[in-house]
Amino acid sequence: MTITYNKKPSILIQGNEQEARRGYMDIGEVLNARLHKKQKEVIVIECYPGVRKQEILEGLQPYLQPSVVIDVEAATMDAAEMESMLERYLTDDRVFGYMSPFHIEDLYDPLKLAKLKEQVDAVSEGTVILIGFGASLVSKGDLIVYADITRWEIQLRYRSKEFGNWLAHNENEDMLRKYKRGYFYEWRMADRLKRSLFQHIDYYLDTNVKDDPKLVSWESLLDGMEQIARRPFRLVPYFDPGVWGGTWLEEKMSLEPKEHPYAWGFDGVPEENSLCLDFGSIQLDVPAINLVFLQPKSLLGERVYARFGAEFPIRFDFLDTVGGQHLSLQVHPTTDYIRNQFGMSYTQDESYYILDAKPGAEVYLGLKDDVVPEQMIDDLRKAEQGVPFPAEQYVNIFPAVKHDHFLIPAGTVHCSGSDCMVLEISATPYIFTFKLWDWDRVGLDGKPRPVHIEHGEKVIQWDRTTAWTEKELVGRVEPVAEGEGWREERTGLHEFEFIETRRHWFSEPVLHEGNGSVHVLNLVEGDKAVVESPEGLFEPFIIHYAETFIIPASVGQYVIKPAGPSIGKTIATIKAFVKG
Repeated sequence: MTITYNKKPSILIQGNEQEARRGYMDIGEVLNARLHKKQKEVIVIECYPGVRKQEILEGLQPYLQPSVVIDVEAATMDAAEMESMLERYLTDDRVFGYMSPFHIEDLYDPLKLAKLKEQVDAVSEGTVILIGFGASLVSKGDLIVYADITRWEIQLRYRSKEFGNWLAHNENEDMLRKYKRGYFYEWRMADRLKRSLFQHIDYYLDTNVKDDPKLVSWESLLDGMEQIARRPFRLVPYFDPGVWGGTWLEEKMSLEPKEHPYAWGFDGVPEENSLCLDFGSIQLDVPAINLVFLQPKSLLGERVYARFGAEFPIRFDFLDTVGGQHLSLQVHPTTDYIRNQFGMSYTQDESYYILDAKPGAEVYLGLKDDVVPEQMIDDLRKAEQGVPFPAEQYVNIFPAVKHDHFLIPAGTVHCSGSDCMVLEISATPYIFTFKLWDWDRVGLDGKPRPVHIEHGEKVIQWDRTTAWTEKELVGRVEPVAEGEGWREERTGLHEFEFIETRRHWFSEPVLHEGNGSVHVLNLVEGDKAVVESPEGLFEPFIIHYAETFIIPASVGQYVIKPAGPSIGKTIATIKAFVKG
């Protein structure tokens, strides 16, 4: 099979090909054209945390020639007071906090803000620039530019120590703690502010590449998002090394070799991935979560939106242990536990779809009969002190071959063994993994990888033993329908889970019916396929082996058929959607 996986899929935005601008000189000219109509004008540059504010100022000042520049973050509350307020949400744990409820105004000192407003009011002529995370609290100004950044780029800046968390001065802190602070507090607050400004933004600024900004009018960005929400599309994937990583992703997807092997591939997680919007000769990288915020009903469907709000509840990602090591033995929290302990409304039910496997590959799943909980927990605690944990004594081990599908409702002990290429299909809360045993490893940072036995023992479903696991979670393939050159199978997920998965084998075109839910799919067998609209509502959309793609709920019916070298062959997709 020829691998033609597209690592930088872009989406052409029709009718707006000339709308984007690139570089500070061109951007300055665009902004200037909107200004200099009054004696005094105020530009608000609202920033997502992690944006390079100084670069933006240095890049635009020669063209905007402001008379006053104000970094509004000088008006935040005292650092000690802020940390005291955040303490219960961030906790002492390296990984887990509690979803914080804060809005940006909660972190600003009202008296300091009032003084900044007085400072702006005192300017009688010229251009005033307000910049920072929270700049719009001082004034909505004459022009609002929203400076944005993708989640992956934020993480890269954390890792390089160029940035720590917002106002935390923690550039040298443990990466897990920086990510935790972002996930549970910073990004939640930033997204609330971003959404509150949707009716006020004039221009959108992509700041992902150093000294290479791209600008587009907010109207053009909105139009682009409307177009995307009516047709199939892919997210921009990224890949990350890990201690247990394998060789499949690097080899099959032609990734750049790294010092440590790739463990993860993220290509179906809108909260983490981005969209590449093609405005003619200029491409913007936009956080994919913006599409969820701006087009929730068209993208998710009315029913899914009513249930989850503006959240994307399904995620697809890759776990590569081919030639690598076992994943950590782990368990995910029950819904009740994740709600009470972390403030999340739903949990990480999941499944392992075996995209590929070497002979002898295995999956650990469910407990063996007659496991004594107290004894297992005691052995896990001994393992923290260096005594190897006898996993095979407590956990079922099942052989894994290509196209197997293992179901993993929350509370089930599990992990992939080595030599599996897993397509993980799950609900979105993806950091809530309680590691029970990590095979005596340290992380790539040289530190012990965190283990959470105290959480795990409270959510393990001890009655999920061998017979139940074999019946409920392994090999559940049920015929649904078939026609000439195709058949549809239900492969899961478990009845406890809100996601349904269907596999189609086909050598002829297959009609897929919309069911009021967004669909997430992956071409799990075959070189190439094409997605078409029976009514010609979107251009034919090409997909290749192992690519994850999204069909918005607004699309309704669509057809998938073999293309190119796959014509005349039987190929397969796996599809996930929210159950009705």
